Amino acid sequence: MITILTDLLWTFFSVVRDVLPIAAVLLLFQLVILRKPIPHTKKVALGMFYVLLGLALFLSGLELALFPLGREMAAQLTDPAFLGIEPGAAVEWLDYYWVYIFAFAIGFATTIAEPSLIAVALKAQEASGGAVKANGLRIAVAFGVAISLAVGTFRIVTGTPLYQYMIVGYVIVVIQTLMAPRMIIPLAYDSGGVTTSTVTVPLVAALGLGLASTVPGRSPLLDGFGLIALASLFPMITVMGYAQISNWLSRRKADQDSQGENHEV
Repeated sequence: MITILTDLLWTFFSVVRDVLPIAAVLLLFQLVILRKPIPHTKKVALGMFYVLLGLALFLSGLELALFPLGREMAAQLTDPAFLGIEPGAAVEWLDYYWVYIFAFAIGFATTIAEPSLIAVALKAQEASGGAVKANGLRIAVAFGVAISLAVGTFRIVTGTPLYQYMIVGYVIVVIQTLMAPRMIIPLAYDSGGVTTSTVTVPLVAALGLGLASTVPGRSPLLDGFGLIALASLFPMITVMGYAQISNWLSRRKADQDSQGENHEV
């Protein structure tokens, strides 16, 4: 317990050191450039303390829970006893199907709970006057991340180069950009960034490093990273795909309604 509190205290001081430059820039512009006092000084100071404490607790939680959990899950899912094979026997990529299922499920769940995505989805619904549904956007992004993690774990298991997936993915993004409704394109591009935030990144990083450490012949440095890059790519594809499908269904419904009116006439 004393060790945990000591580590938390050191983490808090590290967070204060890292946040000081940001605070200095804000104070410089507020007091020197704008030449105005800080409004609600006590509330700002209290809020800053909450931010520092929250960051310290979050970073400590990553080290104590999320990173070990990700490594442990990867080790258990790739254990020869769990896979039902003899130790040292050759393993095919299909033998790791539970890894792909777990990656898909954890990618969807963490993205749905991502605070940054929730905020962007609500603002998008507000700015579009309801044309973009917050829940629909969140589900589309979550499916993108889920697919990306399943594909990313497959890449780690097979040892194929990351750039091949990235090139193919961005070719699809470029083609979709030319065909998708213009309203959704900036939102789709932003969705790829906001989803790789506080909840998703720690688990994804831990899963990738843990999987690369336990799969025979894989390097944590060469193969363990790259899942986050895929997680920021695939949501662009799924969000634009969601908009294209919705647009196509709307046109189809409008055509059916017009044909029904013609038959009545």
